[in-house]
Amino acid sequence: MNKGFILLVALFGLATFPAVAMETAAKQAFMMDADTHTVLLNKNADEQMHPSSMSKLMTVYIAFQRLKEGRMKLTDELAVSEKAWKMQGSKTFVHVGDKVPVEELLHGIIIQSGNDACVVIAEGISGSEEAFAAEMNKVAKEIGMTGSNFVNATGWPDEGHMTTARDLAILAKHLINDFPEYYHYFAVPEHTYNNIRQYNRNLLLGGDLGVDGLKTGHTEVAGYGITLSAKKDGRRLILVVNGLTSEKERKEEGDRLLRYGFREFTNKKILSKGQHISEAAVWFGEKQSVGLLSDTDIMVTVPHAKAPDMKFTVKYNEPVPAPVAKGSHIADLVISHADGAQQTVPLLAAEDVAKLSGFGRIKAMFSHYLLGK
Repeated sequence: MNKGFILLVALFGLATFPAVAMETAAKQAFMMDADTHTVLLNKNADEQMHPSSMSKLMTVYIAFQRLKEGRMKLTDELAVSEKAWKMQGSKTFVHVGDKVPVEELLHGIIIQSGNDACVVIAEGISGSEEAFAAEMNKVAKEIGMTGSNFVNATGWPDEGHMTTARDLAILAKHLINDFPEYYHYFAVPEHTYNNIRQYNRNLLLGGDLGVDGLKTGHTEVAGYGITLSAKKDGRRLILVVNGLTSEKERKEEGDRLLRYGFREFTNKKILSKGQHISEAAVWFGEKQSVGLLSDTDIMVTVPHAKAPDMKFTVKYNEPVPAPVAKGSHIADLVISHADGAQQTVPLLAAEDVAKLSGFGRIKAMFSHYLLGK
C-alpha cells in the first residue's frame, strides 16, 4: 500500500530492543510477545540451523490441520510400516504391523518425541515420508516460514533439513492460534504406550511461568534446543533457543529468558476495538471519505524501564475507489518499532459508501480536474 500519512507520534513509546541488555549462550535465539508480535530477543534468528526434533512441530501442525478439517479422526488407526518400526533415536515403541490410533501417535510425537510415530503419521497422511515432507514445505510457505526446508517428518539430521529460530516461533504461534482445541496435548506431562512410561522432555512445563508447550530438540550437529510458549498475567511469550550444550543449560536458559521477557516488558492498550482512528479518501463515492477503525483492541509491548518514541502511520492506496463495504479491509495501521521492525494492524471501513451515479461521477471528475476540488 502507498503511504497515507503519519497518524500519531510518541503516544506511549515502544522498544523492540531489550530494556536491559540480555545475552544468551544459545547460538540462535528469538523471543516475541505472541499478541503484539514485538521482538524481545533476537540472536541470529534468521540464520539457518538444524532444528532436530523441533521440526516435529510441523508434523503435528499438519496432523492437527487434518483433524480440524475432518479429514482424519483421533480414533483413526494408522498402520506401522517396517520403515517406521526401524526408526532409531527417540521412539514411541510402536510395532511393525500394528494399527495405532492417531491420538496415541500424537502423544508419542509430542511427549515422547517418537521418530517412529512421526513416520507412521507421515505415511498415513501422504503415503510416504517424502511426499509428507513436500506437504510440510507447502504449509511452511503458506504460514510465512521463509527460511525453512524440510526433508523428513522427524528432524533426523540432513544437510537440506533446515529452519530458523524466527520460523519456529511463527510455527508455534500458528499452532497456538489455529488449533486451540488441540494445543493442550503439548502440556501433557507423561504418557504410557506398550507398557512403557515416558515423560515429556520439556522440563519447564507448568510452574510459576505458565509454560504450556511446545517441543524440545537435540542432535549432535544442532546441540540442545527448545521452542517454548508461556502465558502469565494475560501475556503470552514465545521463545526459541538452539545450539546449547546440555539439557540442563536448555532448561536454565529457557527459564531465565522467559522471566526476563515477563519482568522487563508489559502490554498496553493504546486504542480500543471500534474506536475511530482516521479517515481514508474515497474516489467516486457518495461521501468523500470513510472512517477507519480496528475490529480488535490495539496493544503494544513496552519496556518497564523506559519508553522510546514510536511512530504510527496509516497506509492505503489513495484514494479508495467506491463502492466501499462496511467492515472491508482498506487500510493498515503500521506501528514502527525502534529497531526498524513493524507491527501492522488491519483497518476496516466504518460504514458503507455507495458509488456515485454516472452524472455524479462526471461532476466529480469536472470538479477534480477543472476546478481543482
